Amino acid sequence: MSPIFYLIIVLTTLTILIFISKIVFSSRTDESIYLGTALVGNTGNLGIPLGIALFGVESVPYTSIINIANVFFMYTISVYFFAREQFSLKEAILSIFKIPAIWFASLALFLNYYQIPINKHILMALDMGAYTSLTIQLFIFGVYLYSVRIKTIPWKLSLHISFAKHFILPLIGIFIIIWFTDFNSFVASILIMELMVPLAVNNVNFAVLYNCKPFAVASTILVSSALFVGMLYFYIQIIEYFIK
Repeated sequence: MSPIFYLIIVLTTLTILIFISKIVFSSRTDESIYLGTALVGNTGNLGIPLGIALFGVESVPYTSIINIANVFFMYTISVYFFAREQFSLKEAILSIFKIPAIWFASLALFLNYYQIPINKHILMALDMGAYTSLTIQLFIFGVYLYSVRIKTIPWKLSLHISFAKHFILPLIGIFIIIWFTDFNSFVASILIMELMVPLAVNNVNFAVLYNCKPFAVASTILVSSALFVGMLYFYIQIIEYFIK
C-alpha cells in the first residue's frame, strides 16, 4: 500500500498547487513548470541509497516500489504539464503514451508480480543500460547547469517550487499517514523520507524535450538540492521521531 498512498499524497498536493499556481504565476509556462516539477522527487538515484543508509537493505523493496509509483506520476501527470506548452490537450495526452518508460515500468511490474526470472546475461545488459542512462541524465543536467548564474536564477519560481517540495508535500504526507493509514513506523518513515528528497534530474530532460525553459528548471533543481542538504539534519530528526 505504500506506493498507493505515495500517489494519493502527491495527487492531493497537486490539487492544492493548482490553486496556488493560479494566484502566484502570471506566466502559463512558469505555471506548467511549477506543476510539472514541484512533486517529482529523486526517489530512485537518491531515495534508494538514502533508504539503505538510514534503514538498511530491508528498505529496498519499499523504496523501489515507491520509485515506480513516482515514475508513473512523472511520465504521465508531470509530462502532461510540460507537453501542454507545445501541444493541444489531445496531443499532450497522446505524447504520454509515446514515452518508453511507461511501458517498461509496466513490464517490470508484470515480471515482478508473476515472479518471471530474467536470464543473468539479460540482467547484466539491463544493469549496464541503467547505469548508462544515469550518466547521460547527469551529463544533460550538467550541460544546462554550466550556463546558470546566480543572477539569472528565477528565484520566484525556484523558491516556490522548493517550498512546495520540501514543506507542503511532506506536511500533507505526514498528515495523511498519521490519520489515514496504519503503517508501522518502519514503512511510515520510509514513505516520509521519499517525500522529502529533492527534485529529480529528469525534470531537465522534460524541459529540454518540450522546450520549456530548461535552464530555469536546472536552476530550480540546484536550489532544491542545496536546500535539501541544509535541511537533511532536520529531516532525519523527523524520520527518527516516526521510527520511535
